[in-house]
Amino acid sequence: MNALEVIGRKRDGEENSPEELRFLLSGYLAGSIPDYQVGAWLMAVCTRGMSRAETLELTRAMVESGEVLDLSSIPGLKVDKHSTGGVGDKVTLIAGPLAAACGVFVPKLSGRALAHTGGTLDKLESVPGVTVDLDPDRFLRQVREIGLAVAAQSPRMVPADKALYALRDVTATVPSVPLIASSVMSKKIAAGADAIVLDVKFGRGAFMPDADMATFLAGEMVQIGEGAGRRTVALVTAMDNPLGRSVGNSIEVEEAISVLSGEGDAELTEVSVAVADEMCRLAGVDADPSGAIRSGAALDKLWQMLEAQGGRRDRPLPSHPVQLTVRAVAEGWVQSIDALAVGLSIIDLGGGRLRKEDPIDHAAGLHITAGVGDRVRKDDPLVEVRAASLPVAERALARLDSAWQIVPQEVGRPPHILFRVDRDGVTRPDKLAPRG
Repeated sequence: MNALEVIGRKRDGEENSPEELRFLLSGYLAGSIPDYQVGAWLMAVCTRGMSRAETLELTRAMVESGEVLDLSSIPGLKVDKHSTGGVGDKVTLIAGPLAAACGVFVPKLSGRALAHTGGTLDKLESVPGVTVDLDPDRFLRQVREIGLAVAAQSPRMVPADKALYALRDVTATVPSVPLIASSVMSKKIAAGADAIVLDVKFGRGAFMPDADMATFLAGEMVQIGEGAGRRTVALVTAMDNPLGRSVGNSIEVEEAISVLSGEGDAELTEVSVAVADEMCRLAGVDADPSGAIRSGAALDKLWQMLEAQGGRRDRPLPSHPVQLTVRAVAEGWVQSIDALAVGLSIIDLGGGRLRKEDPIDHAAGLHITAGVGDRVRKDDPLVEVRAASLPVAERALARLDSAWQIVPQEVGRPPHILFRVDRDGVTRPDKLAPRG
């Protein structure tokens, strides 16, 4: 077997065998197969695609390239949650405590912000004292005792994915469903949970452009998870507009606390409860997550997790005073808010990063005062910009000035959760059988 045979087979539209996939990955990691040959194979995958069997085997080979977290010391079914990334997406900070308060064990390994999408680890690190670098023993003990831990993934897990993703980034081979699906699911499977809930986003602020592509990706990831012995469910959700009323790091933690206090944005609350409900379903826990908001148990669970990871409840979250306010130029109703423009404006403010090594201003953020469906009059505030200084705040003006579309006729908020995907296919959320 040699690399040319493996590349040529995929170039011609044939399937690569499990042995060929492992040969290619192991050779690339060992340095015996150069990046230009693996880059050629990636391009062949982009143009020719992969069968579900191939994608599953690629995922397994990537998992086998590194460590797999052993969660067997934690009782019951463990449920992980993953989002494909969006603007204002702080669902992990809400759904995790909701599910844990209902009795689900939630071991969650997360990532950092890159490009216009936020990162859960950066949000957590905005809480004074919090660490996300937990050694395996501490991570497992916290999940056993509290039911919830959110931490950074070990660099020794799925090294093949890190190597392939870096190469995909410079060879224009990122937008391939089999490669995206295997990248996401290899990390989830290596994290060791028994079941996985996926939040697959589409729209202006997401990596999938439309609902059809997001649903296809969701189906592929569900099949990979099920093929690897993990019960897997996906929700397909919209990301044309930012999720919730805040975008940034510490400001999103504040909003998560508001939701868990029963005072949050209705749409953000809806999707968070829906994700937590799916986590409960997969764990076999018969509980209503919204009840954990009313009782205060979910908010208590969030603080238990933060304090176990070093968080200080007695110290305020970092914040900047409001430096400027973007106001409506006309009267009407907010029809849409460009999530991509809003996400990129956070980078302008220093609250996001274009490269992994870029520093983060945890206090930079946006508070949306006029959401989709809201009526505004001329000069009403649309969004408050929180930045380290006025000149920094002004960097975001060009994007934010054109992000709000205001129309003269009344509009409603579009549905946020469009589809649910499991091993049996695609359904609409309103068609699901009731709990119990």
